[in-house]
Amino acid sequence: MRIHWHRRDLRAADNRALAAAAEDGSILPVFVFDRDVLQYASPPRVAFLLAALDSLQEFYRERGSGLYTVEGDPAEALPEIADEHDVDELFWNHDYTGLAQERDDRVREALDDASIAHEAFHDALHHEPGTITTNDGDPYSVFSYFGDKWLDREKAEPYPESDEDALADIEGEALPTIKDLGFDEPAAEIPDAGTEAARDRLDAFCNGPIAEYDEGREYPADEGTSRLSQDLNYGTIGVREVTERIYEAREAADEDEREGIDAYRRELAFGEFFAHVLFYNPELVVENYKSYENPIDWRDDDEELRAWKEGTTGYPIVDAGMRQLREEAYMHNRVRMIVASFLTKDLMLDWREGYAHFRERLVDHDTANDNGNWQWAASTGTDAQPYFRVFNPMTQGEKYDPDADYIKTYVPELDDADPETIHSWNELSDEERESAAPDYPAPICEHGERREEAIEMFERARGEG
Repeated sequence: MRIHWHRRDLRAADNRALAAAAEDGSILPVFVFDRDVLQYASPPRVAFLLAALDSLQEFYRERGSGLYTVEGDPAEALPEIADEHDVDELFWNHDYTGLAQERDDRVREALDDASIAHEAFHDALHHEPGTITTNDGDPYSVFSYFGDKWLDREKAEPYPESDEDALADIEGEALPTIKDLGFDEPAAEIPDAGTEAARDRLDAFCNGPIAEYDEGREYPADEGTSRLSQDLNYGTIGVREVTERIYEAREAADEDEREGIDAYRRELAFGEFFAHVLFYNPELVVENYKSYENPIDWRDDDEELRAWKEGTTGYPIVDAGMRQLREEAYMHNRVRMIVASFLTKDLMLDWREGYAHFRERLVDHDTANDNGNWQWAASTGTDAQPYFRVFNPMTQGEKYDPDADYIKTYVPELDDADPETIHSWNELSDEERESAAPDYPAPICEHGERREEAIEMFERARGEG
């Protein structure tokens, strides 16, 4: 018998390690609730995890098998399960964070001590770390060069789903509740989990929005994005299946539509770029990628940080994004850039504060992607936004939400205000604001002044001030 250890691959289709395990002998599917991993989890993500596991458990049970689940240290639990079920070999798919690599090293050592064979596979990425490098063999720190090579590389086809005859005849335990794992029920609404839900989202995207993705992705009031981020993060759908479906859409598209589809392919490449960067630089979860001559003199202001988190900054597009995050455990990507710029440049607060809040609130939190994007916005990351280029939250709102539809969805205090008033909120007098929307706050800072202060802060860090 062989164990397939499910981690961030909560699916049976297009699963490289599971397909390899099925080639010879029966498979015992296992998931370990690892306390070292759960300490960095949050209610939205644990709720989605449990729903995805429930879907996977149902898949196995329909085929006369089940998902074996246990709480504990994988380095202790997996050899015990292997001994109990007379397992010859253990298979899993790689994860790329520093925490995952340390865990897997301990598991390998424990399996070696128990004389249990094991093999790990690259599955979550099309091109694993070390396969896309500079001509000198170094990992890329600039996306454009990485992205061009990624797009040119041939992609593997999806791996076949395991035959049900290969699955072990087990019942599979009942899953723990979210409270059993020490978490409260999430306040936000969580998307449906599992492979079928992911495929429904993929089909909906490929049958419409993907053709206009290059433009449509920028407008938060529109349904122009795939909403697949949590599915790719938890592996409820495989990257090869997603790409195959995208290529099918591209073949059926005209020239203009292919520009939109290629823009989405480039977004997938961006995700792999950040995974490669984190693989070679695991310290980036707490440290800046970019070195400055002096430390960045981030401000420390609990009241402004609280206003940002609660969506009461008086900057409508910022507040809409933060409230969407609270209500849906999700935020539109354009708005993520706006709120990140606002925190790090207008409020001049450390990007780590924002990263930690996103990690707590987002259902699709991905360590590599979130860290890469936060450090990009903060001008501390690889290939980052120049420190002197600061988003104006008012013009961003006017450009990408001109009718204020997105803003009004999440900031009902502005329901009766016209778009022109909303997009000039920072310029109005107190009397005008009171008349237009008495329950919505005035801006907590003046953008122009803070922009200059932020530039001076970075120039001091560069040794120029």
